[in-house]
Amino acid sequence: MIFWTRTKEKWFLKNGSKLLEQLIADCNGVSNPIRLFSYDQISKATNFDPKSFDFATGLIEGRSYTINKYKWFQDWGYNDIVLSARVSNHSGFLKLIGCCLQFRFPVGVFENSYGVLNKRASVGCKDSPLLPWNVRLKIAKQVAIAITYLHTAFPRIIIHKDINPENVFLDKNLNAKLSGFSISVTLPEGKTWIEDELMGSGTIRYIDPAYLSTLILTEYTDVFSFGILMLVLLMGRPAAVYGSNGVCIKILDYVKDLLERGKPIEFGGDTNDMRPGQMKMFLELALRCCAERNEDRPKMILVAKEIKLIEKSFDCNVLKTGYEREEEEERPLDLFKGSSLNSLSNRSNRGFRILLFCIFLFLLYFFETIYRL
Repeated sequence: MIFWTRTKEKWFLKNGSKLLEQLIADCNGVSNPIRLFSYDQISKATNFDPKSFDFATGLIEGRSYTINKYKWFQDWGYNDIVLSARVSNHSGFLKLIGCCLQFRFPVGVFENSYGVLNKRASVGCKDSPLLPWNVRLKIAKQVAIAITYLHTAFPRIIIHKDINPENVFLDKNLNAKLSGFSISVTLPEGKTWIEDELMGSGTIRYIDPAYLSTLILTEYTDVFSFGILMLVLLMGRPAAVYGSNGVCIKILDYVKDLLERGKPIEFGGDTNDMRPGQMKMFLELALRCCAERNEDRPKMILVAKEIKLIEKSFDCNVLKTGYEREEEEERPLDLFKGSSLNSLSNRSNRGFRILLFCIFLFLLYFFETIYRL
């Protein structure tokens, strides 16, 4: 018993010092406060077998939590806890409640979630029904906003580096919560790229080929991975599919092959749930995100804006031209507050009121002159 108590104290001191070191290196020690949980609390919440899980759902003091035990590389757990704490006030991320440092590797305790997306972008087992299109579109929008936050909200850009369905949790209302910062990288202040030391880490078939070939990590690395996630959400297929020749290929290559051969793209979901106009615009945006060169990919802030436009658009079968899209990208961020048609109508009404007022002043002057005569 004494030996075990001392072992837990040793782990607590080691993990605590490493976590503090990571906090200072990443954000000068400034972070949202988190709660410390004990070894006994985590053990009871996971049925006294904390060695057998990566993610688990458990009750602590009557409340349900999602519990993550980091197993592989020790520093990855600290990285996930530190970055999760930094973004915990944003609704687009799985909220970190606290952690336990009394294990050999740290344990993260997060808010409870309804589930996590699977490889087909549905919830539950691989054969579970595909989520409705409007829900999938909403998930894409919310994840895009969360990634934009990572890229723009802090003095130093945060590259998530592992955008894939299994890092997207859902709450009971099917709102997306991005998680999984174990291999994320915070760029030096003022820098937009860095040579990565982890040598192409990430989830296979979601990793940016440009990053793999150069090991240069930029915000466009996330843009590519998000583009693959968009294709998965759109088609309801995993990131690797079987092509026409029966060979397993990447979903991006599968889509490109269909387009080159003039074949239709099979959008996922029930026939009654189809929105062809929205889905075609969504597909075009996904392919732009997956462009081979970084300079041909849009920034995440523009991706989030376009998905908002797609979500608000009427369902039409006509794809917007590149010129129209460029005009939209140049508009300010408040373009969603009202349509250009409403704006034109407001300007016309205002001009008409000014004209009536001028006529009123003229008549007033005319009758006053007559009265004086």
